[in-house]
Parts: sequence; structure tokens; C-alpha cells
Amino acid sequence: MKICAVNWRDIRNPDAGGAEVHLHEILSRLVAWGHEATQISAGWPGCLPEETIDGVLVFRRGRWYDANVALHLFARRHFAHRRYDVVLEDINKLPFFMPLASAAPVVAVVPHLFGTTAFRETNPAIASIVWLIERFIPAVFRRNEFMVISPSTKDDLVARGIDERRITVVFCGLDHGRYRDLGLARFPDPVIVHLGRLRKYKSVEVALRAMRRVRDRLPSAKLVVVGDGPHRPALEREAARLGLGDAVEFRGHLPAAELVEFLNRSHLLVNPSPKEGWGLTVVEAGACGVPVVASDRPGLRDSVRHGETGLLVPYGDDGAFAEAAIRILEDRELWRRLSRGAMERVKELTWERCARETLDLLERIAAARTEERP
Repeated sequence: MKICAVNWRDIRNPDAGGAEVHLHEILSRLVAWGHEATQISAGWPGCLPEETIDGVLVFRRGRWYDANVALHLFARRHFAHRRYDVVLEDINKLPFFMPLASAAPVVAVVPHLFGTTAFRETNPAIASIVWLIERFIPAVFRRNEFMVISPSTKDDLVARGIDERRITVVFCGLDHGRYRDLGLARFPDPVIVHLGRLRKYKSVEVALRAMRRVRDRLPSAKLVVVGDGPHRPALEREAARLGLGDAVEFRGHLPAAELVEFLNRSHLLVNPSPKEGWGLTVVEAGACGVPVVASDRPGLRDSVRHGETGLLVPYGDDGAFAEAAIRILEDRELWRRLSRGAMERVKELTWERCARETLDLLERIAAARTEERP
């Protein structure tokens, strides 16, 4: 098969995240299995306009601020002289509306849509544009198949009017060679981790407020915020305003090996986000034996199995976050049970399975298009 994927960023983009890992893990495996894969993504200052990465030919055009127009126009010209069996459109920010550019069948890959969550991240004008453009997805993709990474995202699409028969759930995988139990001793004092990009809508402030309550019961406990992003300065100011002092440390980005070792020595992960496509950091921590306390919201209620791999609490309730964290940290048997459950749960989450299920879907769609032709 010949497959073309259109995504906001490629795996080498400095701002690449979970969506880029997801897509590249699939495409690189399809190439290894004898298929041809091309990717069209936005560029960044100093990048190569064309590059092959793990067998995937990557074209870079435009920048983050004009990608939706630049990539659509480039794809339209590209498809005029290069035929593909199927096109994957990764709707990770705003849609590129590939059904309007491609004669080949288009599969929309949806980690999650922002919806009203956009208003938590940016100003009302930009958030309104995001919300409005998302409203066109059911109409533009009315004949297309969707591949989503969680049942929560499927429910969201169905609520937007998309036929559930056109939606396939394919869970993400995990790099088990990297994220695994190293058999290391945990830190002597309780260490709680928040892991991920620091964006406003991620609601990290909830974890900061919860930390004040945790310290009342566990004075030696510490929250370590791993990751970076545009909201970091505001979070540092909030931590100072709350008087958290040495109870919180902003560690910034950690290299992969250092991150895995740190997770192996930590005790708990917190994720107070209002919405995730899946919650990749949850399963990465779980592979290292770290239980989680997370918001009982879309995506996270799929990646966290309540009472088995962690605890789910109401979104925005810092008191509930604190009580759940204290409960896990004080009850050693509960911690052990959740830690074992987290490591057991991730065994089924492999990129091999994810890529195989994706290939099955793409082959079915390509075969159906062939049968439609006279």
C-alpha cells in the first residue's frame, strides 16, 4: 500500500509530542512491513524541507501559524501527480480537511478535539475560531472513516453527529524497551510527579493547590513538575503565591533515560487535565510501577482503571486530589496493588498491535474503494 499522512508536526519537530509519536510509530512499522509511507507536516526555522526518517519520506511546508492553509495547498498539488491508496489526516490541532484535497479515501485520526476546552487555553477570539472550525468536521468528513485512540473520543464524535459505525478505536502503544520497571528503590520521601507539556488548559494549578493539603499530612512529600511549556512562568508564580517553597520543584524537560529512572524512583503521578485523547503519560508511568491520581474526564478514564491502576477524582477538586494522593501514599498495600496493576495493564499496549490494527483498517478501506470502481 501507498499511504500519505498529514499531521501538524513530524517526529523531529522540536515541539513534537504524543500525537507525533503515535503517528510515527505506526508509519515506521508500515514501512518495515513493506508498505510506502509519506508524511506532510509543518516546518520550523532551520529544518530540512524534505527528509526520510525510519523509511518515512517527510515533506515540510509552512510553519505552525499557517499550517492549515499551507499543508492543504501543498497536499492538493502533491496529490495531483502522486497517487496514494489511502490518506491519513491526523486532526491534532485544527483539521486540514483532506477530503477536499484528495481523491484517495481519507481516514481521520483523532486523538481528541478541543471543543470548549479551547477557551481554557487561549483568548476568546482564537478559541472561538477553533470551536467553529471543529463544527465543520462532521460535514466535510461525512463519508470518511475515523480512527480514534480512546472510547471517550469516540463518544465525543458520536455526540457531534458522526455515525459510530464509521469510528474505529485503536489504542496507543508504548515503548516497552524504554518504559519499564528497573527494580530501583523508591525515594525515601514521597515524590509526586506531574509529567507533560505545561499548557494552561492542563490545569496543573489543581495539583499545586492539592499539594498544600498533602503537606499538612505528609510534611516530607514533594511535587516534581517534569516538562516545559508556555504556562511554566505562571505556574511558578502560583506556587510562590501558595507558599509551597521546597514542596514543589519545576524540573523542566528530562532526557528519556533520566526520566525513566526518575519515574522508577517516584511514588505517584498526578494528571488534573480536563480532557485528554488518551493519557500517554499515565501508561508511561504505569510501566514504571507508578500509580496515578487523575481527573475523571475523557481520555483519562480510559487510560486509568479506577481502583486497579490508580484513582479517578472529580475534575478541578484539589481536595479530592489531595485525599486520593494521601490515601495511596499512606496505605502501602494499596500502593503495591495499584503499582502491580499498572504494570500488568500496560502489557497489552504495544505499538506492534496498534500498527497491525491500523493496517487492518487501512486495507479494508482501500479494498472497499477498489470494489466501488467500475
